[in-house]
Amino acid sequence: MILHPDRLLPADPATRAIARDLYAAVAEKPIVSPHGHTDPRWWGENPAFADPAELFVIPDHYVVRMLVSQGVPYEALGIGEGAERDARAIWRTFAAHYHLFRGTPSRLWLDHALSEVFGITERLSPANADAQFDAITEKLADPAYRPRALYERFGIEVIATTDSALDDLHWHRMARDSGWKGRVLPTYRPDGVIDPDTDGFAANLDRLGEITDCDTGRWSGYLDAHRARRAFFREMGATATDHGHPTPQTADLPMSEAERLFDRIRSGKASREDAELFRAQMLTEMARMSVEDGLVMQLHAGSFRGHSAEVLARYGRDRGFDIPVPVSFTAALKPLLDAVGLDPKLRLILFTLDETTYSRELAPLAGAYPCLRLGPPWWFHDSFEGIRRFREMTVETAGFHNTVGFNDDTRALCSIPARHDVSRRSDAAFLAELVVTHRLDEAEAHELAPLLACDLAREGYRLEKGVQGARPGGIDDIGISVPPARGRTATAKQLEG
Repeated sequence: MILHPDRLLPADPATRAIARDLYAAVAEKPIVSPHGHTDPRWWGENPAFADPAELFVIPDHYVVRMLVSQGVPYEALGIGEGAERDARAIWRTFAAHYHLFRGTPSRLWLDHALSEVFGITERLSPANADAQFDAITEKLADPAYRPRALYERFGIEVIATTDSALDDLHWHRMARDSGWKGRVLPTYRPDGVIDPDTDGFAANLDRLGEITDCDTGRWSGYLDAHRARRAFFREMGATATDHGHPTPQTADLPMSEAERLFDRIRSGKASREDAELFRAQMLTEMARMSVEDGLVMQLHAGSFRGHSAEVLARYGRDRGFDIPVPVSFTAALKPLLDAVGLDPKLRLILFTLDETTYSRELAPLAGAYPCLRLGPPWWFHDSFEGIRRFREMTVETAGFHNTVGFNDDTRALCSIPARHDVSRRSDAAFLAELVVTHRLDEAEAHELAPLLACDLAREGYRLEKGVQGARPGGIDDIGISVPPARGRTATAKQLEG
């Protein structure tokens, strides 16, 4: 048996019995995945996955970083110039190092996917690597293992991708027009046209102007271009934006100062301080736009992205070298919160890799400002212990209802049910301990369990049935007026042209 039925549940028999009941009540609940990074092409084109290495190893930076940390070259994992192209050889390398994942959440996710999705009954090892490669390859040829079929098999109710502000959302349109009933939503990720440190930033602003017919050489035109793109994303079903900033710093400059700052940024002669101030100003501008159009705002702060310059240059982004850094929220968010923090139409979900802020800053902030919600443990803390620490450090101050449940934040399709399963087991264990220590009635725990499993995510991301966005100039189902976008909202056909 690869997976023990009581994994992650408390060792104490009485507590475990309560946790089992709580878990059983939510184990088959639908998966609500409001933030993630699955490839939109999967949903639009519904292609067969090429091989086990392409599915489990090459795109998964959790897997890659662990193997690289033990001296395995990227090339041996199918990444980079001159990389290994034999999928079986890549899989053998993965199997030879599978022991490295002992005690990590990746081991739980991988074991779950191999066992529950592909019917594997032995833990991966060098001795069975070829047999498992052949068994998985045979299943991948079956239409039942294509992305849309797996979406349905996993019980996914809705899944959101994360998409560049310049994306034409072609794959989303293909999925929507195909007649398939799956609900796949884009998310507006404008970092490439907000962060001056992005490679090709000036060209990105030019492109933004081209596809919106807005003058992105001027501050007002640049803001109008964002409004136009946000309106396009809403038309395509988006309910949220996402911002991956190094820090949560915000600013609220007078218009004349913001215009001068933008001019310096646009000239390409801005200082490092100017770049940080511009990112800070744009978080406040994005919050104002969320008040206008109702898109839920997500902020992921506290990651030093691409820590190794050599890895970034040779192998690109998202190769395992994004490292947590300390951040502080209380003073950093004050300009934004002073501007729009008490507006009932704003919802801002905060994520961090700096756990020290949970009880000191994030829980008190979310426990006071009605616009704030706490996102679940992110990346390195998306684990049993990480989820437990998050609950222990936030619930006493912010409660459960100022959080948004769980999201899987993954590129690895087969890990989605595994990650939600870990979250549901972790929360069942936490609730059971509240019951046995008489901080909750058992009936209250059973009311909370489905909220944590999926209901808070639906509410937090405005994913309730029918709340999928409104056309510009209309009123959506949550009562937010959506102003007409200035400039032209480009269609997929126009972008392709």
